[in-house]
Amino acid sequence: MAALRAWAAAACAGALSESPLLARVGDRSVVLHWPPAPAGRYEVFRQTEDGPSVCLTRRPLVQPRFADLAVTNGVTYRYRVTGGPGGPWTVSATPRPFASDDAFLELLQATAFDYFWREANPTNGLVKDRSTPDSFCSIAATGFGLTAIGIGIDHGWISRAAGRARVLATLRTFWEGPQGEAATGVIGHRGWFYHFLDLSTATRFKQVELSSIDTALLLAGALDAREYFDGEHPDERRIRELADALLDRVDWLWMTDGSDTLSMGWHPESGFIQSRWIGYNEAMILYLLALGARREPLPPESWTAWTRGYRWATHYGLSYVEFAPLFGHQYSHCWVDFRGIADAYLRPRGIDYFENSRRATLANRAYCLANPKGWRGYGPDCWGLSACDGPGFAPYHAYMARGAPPPENDDGTIAPTAAGGSLPFAPEVCLPTLRHFYEAYRERLWTPFGFRDAFNLTADWWDPDVLGIDQGPMLIMAENHRTGRVWRRFMKNEIIRRGLERAGFSPLDRPARNAAGAGQVFPRPAVESTAGPRKP
Repeated sequence: MAALRAWAAAACAGALSESPLLARVGDRSVVLHWPPAPAGRYEVFRQTEDGPSVCLTRRPLVQPRFADLAVTNGVTYRYRVTGGPGGPWTVSATPRPFASDDAFLELLQATAFDYFWREANPTNGLVKDRSTPDSFCSIAATGFGLTAIGIGIDHGWISRAAGRARVLATLRTFWEGPQGEAATGVIGHRGWFYHFLDLSTATRFKQVELSSIDTALLLAGALDAREYFDGEHPDERRIRELADALLDRVDWLWMTDGSDTLSMGWHPESGFIQSRWIGYNEAMILYLLALGARREPLPPESWTAWTRGYRWATHYGLSYVEFAPLFGHQYSHCWVDFRGIADAYLRPRGIDYFENSRRATLANRAYCLANPKGWRGYGPDCWGLSACDGPGFAPYHAYMARGAPPPENDDGTIAPTAAGGSLPFAPEVCLPTLRHFYEAYRERLWTPFGFRDAFNLTADWWDPDVLGIDQGPMLIMAENHRTGRVWRRFMKNEIIRRGLERAGFSPLDRPARNAAGAGQVFPRPAVESTAGPRKP
């Protein structure tokens, strides 16, 4: 009954459409969502005008969603779902070709948003790592989910009241959860949080690490929510207070373990992880938060120590700081607008980190076009190597960080989030790729939450799961590409602005751009000096 009560509370808050049965309609696809029921067993029926009612489910479903990918554009279908609380429910839907690229991106974003809204515990706000019934929480996915809430409100998918309530519940969970050195029964230690949490108890999952980067991704989402909920409603004021408190509680210096760089994490059983965040990857956001913190921030020298591990290289005629998997070029950019500013490392090279990610994206595609290992399917609109699941049977890897160039664990597995998360950097190649994935492989790759995590045409393998750390970058970077809203509001935050300043960022005169430019340009606040810390 807990799930039903949670759904009822969300409905009262305006989180759901007037009909409990939601239809997301695309080109030759209809996706259905409905409220969950304890031990639910659902059946989905479809009929056309004057036609018979046909059961689409060969066996009852246990998850409250369904993707109908065997439909014809222009035909109106009437769906009926049985087995849920208060059912049966009905809804009509008419699939149509996408009227524009924007219409395609709207569906891509809506289905990705549905992951964060529906694959979360509505009571505590924790978001699942992946779309399986028994999934634990990923705090990184939860951070992406906090930003997803504002996007969902702006697009009219949920009400501001419903989004506000979910964000407040999430921040309360992380603020009020027990912290300490114990190996069990805690959410974190010294303001840091464990990589994975039990979805119900919000405490450490098994023996995972206290994760520095995943904590940073969570806190980036919290800071974005702080900027989004800027009204005078008591809950919005409380959201801002909690976001500030969560950032102020982090013991940044402790995670250095006496060094000038940050450890990747800590275990209560064995202490600090020996691997450190040195060299270019997804951890820029971690250092910028640590440098801009109001309480005991890292010294500016930490950024210099971080950059000493950079590798400047040239691949396929493109020179940039290399990191093979594309997620490392995307995660920090979900929130931080690096256009037109550079640090001491990139300034002499005449580019910013946005252009760096653009070149990495184009090089990743160029590698797939070259296809040195001869994998099936690689081509101009079928590319993208990043961290993702894999077939897992010989000779293919399971979950692995894949990337190129230089080639790293390339086994023919493509992750749609590689192109999706790079959309603002190189829309002229990323958008056609995403549309090709949908048009060519829709029946095996599209789900109620958008694209699956990965596929491998050589192995004829299609990932059964959707991952939160895929859908977050796709949703957020599509929003940045279309409107720039996330970038604009996040760059207002004093912590990130101070972090950029202390890392040595300043405006870059006429940054170099490769090939066809870098897509749309939205107004961005300049990096300015901040006049001292604000009281928490």
